[in-house]
Order: sequence, then C-alpha cells, then structure tokens
Amino acid sequence: MKLEKITKAARSEARRGYGDACGTAHALELIGDRWALLVLRELLLGPRRFSDLRQDLPGISANVLTQRLVELEDRGLVKRRRLPPPASAQVYEATPWGLEAGPMIREMGRWAARSPNHDPSLPLSGVSIMLSFTAMLDPQRARAFTGAIAFRFGEMVYVARVADGAIAIARAAEGEADALVTAQPTQVAAVAYGGAPADILTIEGDTARAHAFLKLFTLPEKAG
Repeated sequence: MKLEKITKAARSEARRGYGDACGTAHALELIGDRWALLVLRELLLGPRRFSDLRQDLPGISANVLTQRLVELEDRGLVKRRRLPPPASAQVYEATPWGLEAGPMIREMGRWAARSPNHDPSLPLSGVSIMLSFTAMLDPQRARAFTGAIAFRFGEMVYVARVADGAIAIARAAEGEADALVTAQPTQVAAVAYGGAPADILTIEGDTARAHAFLKLFTLPEKAG
C-alpha cells in the first residue's frame, strides 16, 4: 500500500499526550505507539522497502505499517526516498536523529531479556538478531577474537566485525567476511544463545572462526 493512499483520518488520528515535560514522556509520544519502535528498529541497519518491513514484522497489517511510517516521518525519525535505476524502488530509512535511538533500543532489548516471561522461541527478524549481538557481546571473550562474519537472511546480508573487544554491524557484500552463515534468524539465536549445535547452520568459509564468533555472546541473568 502506498503512503499517498493513507486517509486524512489516519493522518489526523487524535493522539493523547502525557502532559509531562520529562523527555521520557515525550519519547513515548514519539515512538510509544504500537509497532512504532519496532518499525524504527528495522531501519537501524539501513533502508528497507515496504515489503521488507511487512515480511520482518509479520504481525503488522499494511494499514498500520503505513500509518506508523507516516507518523515517524512526520516526527522527523524516518524519511523515504527512491533508489536510482535500475531498482527505482521506494525505500524508508531512519534519519540521523532516528539512528540515535539505536543504543536505547539495544539496551532496552538487553534489559527485557532479563524478564522471566521473555519467550525466545517467537519469530525473530534478521535485524533483531544482528542488533542483539551488539547488546549481548561478552567483552572478555571478544578481546580474544578478531574477524568478520557475514549472515545471509534471504536477500539481506549483514557483516559483524569484532576487533579490540568491540563489535560493529553493517550491511555488506558476502565477500567482505571470513565466513558466511546462511540460516533463519531463530536458528542463529538458538546456536548463539541456546546452546544448539552449529551444524543446523550452513557455513561457508572459515568455519572455525564462525563457530568461535557464535560463542562470544551471553544472555543476562533473569530478574528475580
């Protein structure tokens, strides 16, 4: 569904503010609507097409996704542009200010992972698992590892680079990494966090380095 087709009623939907000058209250007014934060999360690693967002947010309807994108654009967190030929597709991307929400989203994910009610078996997007690496990296383990591992989820390829105990995630070409892991995001999570055997993944290149990379992450202890 194209953004131009969104109704005036959806644009002018009444939103109730908190009447609170605290920045936290205003943050909720910016990204507290249902799905808004997850839409922004999916844009943290680069621009996406509308169809990409629908695929990785399977619970959202086209109408709600359209509305959230319009609202995030109106608030200065998201912008849209058209790719040059031959693609000529319209994509959505986070603005520089929108990208500043990245650390907050990362820490929120780490904090929520401590919940006894967190269900790790639910669907997971490629962006989600890659961002989780930045939240769950064990600095001690990472200091002994240097390398770049690519992950292919459908058409999307991301590369995780670890050096000097730190990790950086970006979209990149498959050839820019020591190894390429092809799998579903939930399978990668099962290996990195659940102790599943790595042979459920398809790994090309330096298999030993890929295995070592997947052991760099630890989940926080559950609360209470």
